[in-house]
Amino acid sequence: MPIRILLAEDHVMVRQGLRALLEQAGMAVIGEASDGQEALSVAHEQHPDVAILDIAMPRLNGIETARRLREALPQTKIVLLTMHTEDPYVLEAMRAGAVGYVLKTQAAVDIVQAILGVVQGEIYLSPRVSRAVVTAYLTRSDLPPDPLTSREREILQLIAEGETTKEIAWRLELSVKTVESHRIRLMHKLNIHETATLVRYAIRRGLTHP
Repeated sequence: MPIRILLAEDHVMVRQGLRALLEQAGMAVIGEASDGQEALSVAHEQHPDVAILDIAMPRLNGIETARRLREALPQTKIVLLTMHTEDPYVLEAMRAGAVGYVLKTQAAVDIVQAILGVVQGEIYLSPRVSRAVVTAYLTRSDLPPDPLTSREREILQLIAEGETTKEIAWRLELSVKTVESHRIRLMHKLNIHETATLVRYAIRRGLTHP
C-alpha cells in the first residue's frame, strides 16, 4: 500500500512539482492545500500517513498547523518544507512536532528520503539544517518557550499579515470583542504594545515572514 501524503504549499507550481516527484516515487498524494486551515481540514478527512507543510503558508503557518495536527492526528508524521536554515525556525518546528525539516532548495533530492525515513520512525533534517540545529544547541541560542496559546499565535500571525480586528473576527468566526480580548492578552504576555514590534516578534518566531 503506497504512503499516503497530504501536500500543503501555497505556491501552485511548487505543489505540482512536488506531487509529480512523489507520485513518481510510488507515493499517493491524497490531498492538497494552499494554507494551514485548509490543510487541517483535509487532514481530518483523509488521515494521511505524512503531511508535508510549507512553513510560510498564509493565514495559518506551517508551524502552527503542525502543532494542531500533532494534537488531532498524532499518527500523522509531519515534514516541514522551508527556505530557512536559521535555528529559531528549526527549533520551533521541532517543538511543534515536526519529524522532518526539508529545505526547498534540496527538496528534489531530500523529500522522498525524508518521507521514507519518518514513516519508519526516524527524524530527517536536510544536511544544512542539521548543522544549524547543532550550532544552536552548542551556542545556547534557543528561543525561550512561547507563552502564547494556539489561538493567540493564530491571531498574532493575522495581525502581522496586516489584517484588521474586524477582518480577523470574520475569518475566524469570532466576535470583534473576542479578537480584541485575545489581542490585549497576547500583548500583555509579550510586554509588547506596538504593532510594529508585534510584527517583528512574529517574524522572529517564524509565524510569518517579512
